[in-house]
Order: sequence, then C-alpha cells, then structure tokens
Amino acid sequence: MTETNTPSAPASDSRAKRNVIILVMAQAFLGSQMPMIFTIGGLAGQSLASNICFATLPISMIVLGSMIAATPLSAFMQSHGRRAGFMLGATCGAAGAAVCAYALTIGSFPVFLLGSLLTGGYMSAQGFYRFAASDTASPAFRPKAISYVMAGGLLSAIIGPQLGNYSSFAYGAVPFVGTYLAVMALNIVGSLLFMFLDIPKPDAPAEGAPKGRSRIELLKTPAIAVSIIAAMVSYALMNLVMTSTPLAVVGCGVGGETSIPDWLIAVVPEGSARERFQFIAGYVVTAHVLAMYIPSFFTGHLIARFGTRKIVATGLMILAGAGIVGLAGVTLEHFFLALVLLGIGWNFGFIGATTMLAGSHSESERGRLQGMNDLIVFGGVFVASLASGGLMNCSGTSAQAGWTSVNLAMAPFLMLAGGALIWLAMRPKQD
Repeated sequence: MTETNTPSAPASDSRAKRNVIILVMAQAFLGSQMPMIFTIGGLAGQSLASNICFATLPISMIVLGSMIAATPLSAFMQSHGRRAGFMLGATCGAAGAAVCAYALTIGSFPVFLLGSLLTGGYMSAQGFYRFAASDTASPAFRPKAISYVMAGGLLSAIIGPQLGNYSSFAYGAVPFVGTYLAVMALNIVGSLLFMFLDIPKPDAPAEGAPKGRSRIELLKTPAIAVSIIAAMVSYALMNLVMTSTPLAVVGCGVGGETSIPDWLIAVVPEGSARERFQFIAGYVVTAHVLAMYIPSFFTGHLIARFGTRKIVATGLMILAGAGIVGLAGVTLEHFFLALVLLGIGWNFGFIGATTMLAGSHSESERGRLQGMNDLIVFGGVFVASLASGGLMNCSGTSAQAGWTSVNLAMAPFLMLAGGALIWLAMRPKQD
C-alpha cells in the first residue's frame, strides 16, 4: 500500500470507512499502552523519586513530550502524510519504553523521566488519530468517524490495565520493567497497521494559492477558540483526576480508610496491602477507560442530532458530577463511580470539541490548526498532570486530604469552559 499525492477530491465515505477500521485497530492495540503507563507511571515514579511530591512527574513528562511534539508532528504529517507520522509516533513509544525499562533496572529517576518524555511522542501521534478519521470523511460522516475511532479505545481499556497488572512483576525482582517491555512490543507490532492506511498526502500549495488564516486569526475565530478551551479543560481535568487515582486508591487502602468490598475480594490476589490495592487500582482505571470509550459508539449520533455545543455542555456537567462524587467519600464504590463519570464526561466534552474544531477550518489550515490545538490542549494537560502529584501527595496530611484537593481543583476550570460555551451561544450565529 502506498500513500498517493493526488489532487483533493470530494470525501469518499467508502475510503473513510476503511481508514476508520485501521485507526480503530490502532487505537485499540497501540492505544492500550497509555492506560498501562498511566496506571503504573505514578507508582513507578514513587518508587524512584526521592520526594513523593514528584511521584507523578513521569506522567507529566509524557504529556510535556506530547505537547512539544504536537506542532512539529502535525507539520511533518502535512508534508509526509499521516502514515509516516503515525509510524514515527510508534517509534517514539518503543524508544521511550526501552529507556524507562533501563531506568528501572538501574534505579535512575532522571533517566526514567527522559524515557517518559520520549513516550510523549507516541501520545501526540495517537491524538491525531481522531483528525485522520475526518480527513477523507464527508461532513455527514465526520462526527461518526471521529467517534468510532475514539471507540477503539474500548479494547485498549480492557487490554491495557490488565496487561499492566500482570506484567508489572514479570521481570524478576524489579517491579514494572515487564510492563515497559510489553509496551515496546506493542509499538513494534502495532506500527505495521499503518501500512494499510489510505489517506492522501495534502497537495503542496500552488504558487499564489490562498494559504489560509494565520494562527492568530484562527484563534480569534469564536468557534475555534471555544472548541480549544473545551477540549483542553475536558482532557486536563480527566488527566488531573486519573493520574491521582492509583495513588489515592493505594494510599486510602493502605492507610486503612478504604476496605475491599466482598464483590472484589474474589478477584484480588493474595499479597501485601499495597500490592492488593495496586491491583484494584488497575480495575478502577479499567472502568474509567471503558467509560471513556463506550459512549463513542453513539456520541457521533448524538452530536448529529443535538449539535456539538449541547454535547460539550453535557460533558462538562458530567465532569462536575465526577468531582462531586469524588468529594463524597473514599470507598472503592466512590472511586469507581467518580472515574466512570469522569470517563463519560471526557468523551462528550472532548469528542464534541474535536468535531467542532474539525468543521471550522480548510484543508490548507489543517496542519497549522491541528498542531496548535494539540499544543494548547496538551499544555493544559501537562499543567494538570504536574499539579496532580503535588495536590495528591503534598496538600494535606493524608491520602484522603490529597484526593479532596484534586477534586476541588476541577471547579474553576469547569466554570471557564462553561462560560466560554455560554459566550459562544449568545453570539450571532455566524460560525
């Protein structure tokens, strides 16, 4: 299979559907590395860092790597095509996992941070799967294409955390090395999927052809500005809470404030309290990632029926509900419900904002806008992940106090995104 460099033609939904199948498979297989890494990243960081306040710094470095890679990777895809960009991302994922595995064997936190930074290159590439789904889709099929690709994360939600659980202690006496070796294998094998992707490379602009709006002009477009804010808030808050969750589950359990309910005892292996609650944290993350992606089977249909703004607003309200549940208690039932609501809220908010953005630019503006969007979105996610460890470990005298701080931190950002949506709704209908 080869990528062609042919003149643009009207979007063919037969081609788009084929590409969606490939991207769904990539999201499911390659994407399973992200819940694996996010489940154990903070715990591995806690085992290496000299100060527990930096436990989630490895996850922050992944997000920083994604933020740094977004603009150059988008420009690379604009010049060389989606396939080359996605294979480059998988290469970064494999290299990052190799460095992290090495860091764990030598007990080096700085080297572990370097590996995490490289992993961000994969995370950035995965973020462009949703845009690639819309490249060859008609306007009517576009929200469904984006939604279906996001739904590919459903399998990653099942594969990732469980593979992470069972591979964490598979490498002798060094915890978590097995997980990173598994991530290496996922990237190497999964990159072969992109050989079957059929998305034409964008034409080089003809001399004198319109170059589209500048970045500043794009940001001044109300629909684009609001879609970026909504995507950033949805993703950042999801990351803020999810990053802290394994630490909160383990901390509250080991500290005696959380007990294992009868319905979970049968599936939790014997071991120390920390090992048992670490295992349970994997199930909580699995429930969360399932909730992130199961709604994708119908989110596109809901957007087509009700419009992007209403779906984004619904997502923000569900995220607020997750924060309320998180504040209500630290039983495992509270953790499960809060993380399920967090996943659903992210799905509605992020897919709705992505669809709004995808319909607000021309092909000539695609690389410029999508790179800038992900730079801003993952910039917000980086700040959230960086704050997560400090709020969780250093804002109180107990894990429960830290968990409370994490959930309270959601409020101002939800108000920001909600206010932006209200402002957009009150404007004359012109975007």
